[in-house]
Amino acid sequence: MGSVILGTGSSLPEKVLTNKELEKTINTTDEWIRTRTGIKQRHISGTGEYTYTLASRAAKKALEMANLEPGEIDQIIVATISSHMLMPSTACFVQQELGANNAFAYDINAACSGFVYGLDLADKYLIASRDKKILVIGAETLSSRVNWQDRNTCILFGDGAGAAVIGYSDNDDRGIVDSSLFSDGSLWKLLHMHTAESCNEDISVADWSGAHIVMEGREVFKHAVKAMEDSIRGLLQKTGHHLDAIKLVIPHQANVRILNRLVERLEVSADRVFINAPLYGNTSAASIPIALDEANRGGRITRNDLILFCSFGGGFTWGASLIKW
Repeated sequence: MGSVILGTGSSLPEKVLTNKELEKTINTTDEWIRTRTGIKQRHISGTGEYTYTLASRAAKKALEMANLEPGEIDQIIVATISSHMLMPSTACFVQQELGANNAFAYDINAACSGFVYGLDLADKYLIASRDKKILVIGAETLSSRVNWQDRNTCILFGDGAGAAVIGYSDNDDRGIVDSSLFSDGSLWKLLHMHTAESCNEDISVADWSGAHIVMEGREVFKHAVKAMEDSIRGLLQKTGHHLDAIKLVIPHQANVRILNRLVERLEVSADRVFINAPLYGNTSAASIPIALDEANRGGRITRNDLILFCSFGGGFTWGASLIKW
């Protein structure tokens, strides 16, 4: 018995931005992008496709699968680094959009690890109060948070949202087995994003360069692969499970080179690792729940399968979660 995923959903903007289209606006080529990232295209928000609208669409699909009404949700957790506003939270906008009037709502910021962090939070709430139903959402509109003249970052990121409804099951041994979560704030300069420029000169950031993503790609690559591998191996050791028992690994979709290196280091067959980064790019906190929904609806997951999530993001933040479906 434990915290189980009752339903999943995802939402993507209509507009697709291909590498070929990017060639027209920045100094890059389709071949250059594919060689370095494996990404072919990404979805970019259009008019009215805000972070909270994508999140709400994904949530509605998850609720439909879980056969629940919005009024039955007790809590909404949205993981995002591209919130519609700093205040109110994206989660409050989602509550309004859904009409989930009985839920309390808030955002968390753990960058690309946000969904894994949120899932762990939901699990802890459900252990304390088993009758709750919780929405955990990862949602991003990173197209609003990249420098479109920086070819090292703007080619990587896309927009989208994924959601999961979490509840408690007393009937069997299904549920969230455990999680291992980590942070290292000393390395923040390697991957960060400033907020709006300060209105108080005394506490303004001296090297403020704009409210967009800044990344040292090579350094992030090295840290990301090792951190995800270590978190996976540590979690498996902690829970007494072997990698061979894992039906599907759903990693954060940073880029295909990182994922391929992770597969090599884990020595796991590629068909047991879910990868959709070529189609969506890096959607940060949304990447794992989008992939989870695709895997779930595509028949890649069946009852009692062991599913492993792993992620790495700015902060640095990283971690892994193990679920028996």
